[in-house]
Amino acid sequence: MSEPTTKYGILVAVDGSPESRAAIRWAAREAAMRGIDVTLMHVIAPVEVTWPVTYLQSSFDEYQEENGAQVIEQAQKIVSESVGAGEAPAVRTAVEHGSIASTLITASADAWMVVAGTRGMGALGRALLGSVSSGLLNYARCPVAIIPSEAETPDAAAPVLLGIDDSPASDGAAALAFDEASRRGVELVALHAWSDNRIFPIVGMNWQEYEEEGHKVLAERLAGWQEQYPDVRVRRRLVADQPARWLLDESSQAQLVVVGSRGRGGFKGMLLGSVAAKVAQGAKAPVIVVRGR
Repeated sequence: MSEPTTKYGILVAVDGSPESRAAIRWAAREAAMRGIDVTLMHVIAPVEVTWPVTYLQSSFDEYQEENGAQVIEQAQKIVSESVGAGEAPAVRTAVEHGSIASTLITASADAWMVVAGTRGMGALGRALLGSVSSGLLNYARCPVAIIPSEAETPDAAAPVLLGIDDSPASDGAAALAFDEASRRGVELVALHAWSDNRIFPIVGMNWQEYEEEGHKVLAERLAGWQEQYPDVRVRRRLVADQPARWLLDESSQAQLVVVGSRGRGGFKGMLLGSVAAKVAQGAKAPVIVVRGR
């Protein structure tokens, strides 16, 4: 899978927080693996100061500029420290002014991928994603990688986990997941849930029919990609319901999770508040949500 030439390459949202540092480390390794540039972007949000402290405005503006320069300098050091000598990707920097989420969403149209940390607390039903990561998941114009603050250098042998459904929208996620697994030289675990509702026994329900249909979906969605990436070993996982829960469980043994932004069937919606958001919020591994341009 080749990466198109973009203005920003891999775009990273940086603000000096632990979540931001985790995002920078992951993005640096991803960019080095792919041989593309990384752009470190810090956005200074406007602060309205009114009487009687308007005289402090200039001092605060100066502080924001100095802090932004320090954040960018520290981010550049993290990039250098995250990859081996001679492997660091080309780095660009940008300091912008405006709404943080809106600025990054606009910039995402010129990026191959945008990477951000999450302020979520790591499990289904816990704290919500931060406003910036939530905005990117909803509106970014390229794939969005959400990196948990506790993310460490992954086990090099751990698989890539792909959430796949029966809609054409999952093809983008499958393409990226196969490419990631191939570049990393690891197994791909393809998980499909044939229902996104909690299952209750229904008299006369033909369970075998649903299971066979699930296997058919997996076979059809994976066939072309397996031909294109013969080096990738695929392990198929078919589950009955609650795809977010299964993906979160499996993420503890994966080095990366890839899901689509929209879909039907087992991954219905794939918008913030549904499967993709729950996985991005709670997965123990980095999560890439593939959005259409």
